Amino acid sequence: MLRGTALRSALRTAAPSATKRAALASTTFTRNKATLPDLPYDYGALEPSISGKIMELHHDKHHRTYVNSYNTAMEKMEEVQSKSDIQGQIAQQPLINFHGGGHTNHTLFWENLAPKSSGGGEPPSGELGKAIDTSYGSLDAMKEKFNAALAGIQGSGWAWLVQDTQTGAIGIKTYANQDPVVGQFRPLLGIDAWEHAYYLQYQNRKAEYFSAVWDVVNWKAAEKRFQ
Repeated sequence: MLRGTALRSALRTAAPSATKRAALASTTFTRNKATLPDLPYDYGALEPSISGKIMELHHDKHHRTYVNSYNTAMEKMEEVQSKSDIQGQIAQQPLINFHGGGHTNHTLFWENLAPKSSGGGEPPSGELGKAIDTSYGSLDAMKEKFNAALAGIQGSGWAWLVQDTQTGAIGIKTYANQDPVVGQFRPLLGIDAWEHAYYLQYQNRKAEYFSAVWDVVNWKAAEKRFQ
């Protein structure tokens, strides 16, 4: 089951907004179809950490492709289910996981970011801030371990600050490709390590991207997911 406020939002039925700006970057569904979430900021609002061109391509092209492909996979799944085609259903599962995961991961990612004028880069507070200090000693120490996890991803994937739903403890986990954070762990904060998230601006200097993105991290979103 998908967990967390943003994930529940990603499954809510609602009509899509007509503009590219909205109060929240939440995923909506119309007639059981996923739609591209609006961003609560302009494409260029995260510069210089993330260029406006990257944000436009990442959101309007890459994320849109995950949404459309997920809808196509779900339509095909309904078709093979209606025929009791077990092999066909098995064949659709990887596509649903990949494109549905890409859709979910990116929806959370947009909410994880904010312009500096809207609190981007401000350190976490409250219980999450205390949990980070307890687990890692300091926010800077956590960032160092998080960036090391990002750098260790072979190929494409994500690094996440997660919360164990059974123990309440926080930790850093990496996921390959577009595998979503589900099951025992709740996603709090994710950073996209796919090349399309940084290459146009940083080329092969991905460590610079991993460092710069913290200047626009929206810890308020992570705090809302922490329980």
